[in-house]
Amino acid sequence: MSILIKGGIVVTQDKDRKVLVADVLIDKNKIKSVGKHKASEADQVIDAKGKIVMPGLVNLHQHVAMATMRGIADDVTFDKFLEKTFAADAKRTEDDILDGARLGCAESALTGTTSFLDLYYGEDLVAKAVEETGLRGFLGWAVLDDDKTTQKGSPIKNAAKFIDKWKGSRLVKPCIGPQGVYVCSEETMHKARELADKKKTFCHYHLSETRGEVYGHLSKTQKRPVDWLHDIGFLSKGDVAVHVCWITKHEAKLLADAGTSVAHCPTSNMKLAVGGVAPVAEIKECGGTVGLGTDGCSSNNSLDMFSEMKICSLLHKHSRWDPTAMSAQQVLDMATIEGAKALGMGAKLGSIESGKLADIAIIDSTRIGMIPTTAKNAVSNLVYSCSGQNVFCTIVDGKIVAYDGQLVGKCCCGDH
Repeated sequence: MSILIKGGIVVTQDKDRKVLVADVLIDKNKIKSVGKHKASEADQVIDAKGKIVMPGLVNLHQHVAMATMRGIADDVTFDKFLEKTFAADAKRTEDDILDGARLGCAESALTGTTSFLDLYYGEDLVAKAVEETGLRGFLGWAVLDDDKTTQKGSPIKNAAKFIDKWKGSRLVKPCIGPQGVYVCSEETMHKARELADKKKTFCHYHLSETRGEVYGHLSKTQKRPVDWLHDIGFLSKGDVAVHVCWITKHEAKLLADAGTSVAHCPTSNMKLAVGGVAPVAEIKECGGTVGLGTDGCSSNNSLDMFSEMKICSLLHKHSRWDPTAMSAQQVLDMATIEGAKALGMGAKLGSIESGKLADIAIIDSTRIGMIPTTAKNAVSNLVYSCSGQNVFCTIVDGKIVAYDGQLVGKCCCGDH
């Protein structure tokens, strides 16, 4: 199957960040070329005149199955948020998790996200929703101490079974999700690392999200969380730590030197009022990779990565008193090529280039609110003017998964 995306404003996100009016030819699951093509060269033609053609967005942290928990704990203190969320989470059935995963995957596909990194239990059900929708899911099974979990059986053993079941899948990449240092002992962290190494995958975990987490760990171990993870030999290349709001420059360098990437979730952190602003610029100065994530719907209320990009840019401009900080291009990089790099997929995803996997979003920039859009302002409009509702088409692995506001895959979201 070949697809020709004809005459769009192509935001390539290649090394030169070229933006050009061109055609994109997809052959099977890869981008064959970017240039001029005849309609007769493809099995299907998508008229992209007046539309932006961009790499599919990479959501570097979410809990997709919590989409049905949207709005359950709004406008409350952080401890009350945790209380309400944990109470609801503990009562969820497998059907509840599958319904939530289907809803979250649908929202992601319809708003231009093509890949996401998840952390949850019941990831085998999330994997089912991923395959139904046609997205790429990097799914981390939640791991914590046996005496702190509501999972049936040992979380580490559950994670191992999940990985064995889904390894080799075209769209599902299983990984391990140590919940965080507040519920994972040194022994549990070591077991997670050993399993990741054995199964040739990576770890994804919450880290230094709140001041309470950092100072609680400091009181318990006399070390800040990043320093502690470094000292016990846990930090590793290819891992992705999320939040990382309360760290020092020294800790930023430890993460960067270890090759551990960071998922920045500005909306969730602001809504929960955890106080710290993740030092994205400093992490990058140390050579670290930073991508962008929404977090789950109970703390963000949305999986719209366009909204996340705008909020990310404005937060850093405002907090640094610098309107040049966190430019539109930098934020778009975080949501595409840097997110792909964090997942170890930089050579295959994150930009529109010949030979890369065909994960693409097409944005209808002829709608009110996006006019005028040209090749010169396309990147700015994507970050500052666009919303997920402007997404016209989402393509993953060369297959259309959402088109003109409708899902194309098998995913059914029920009556939610």
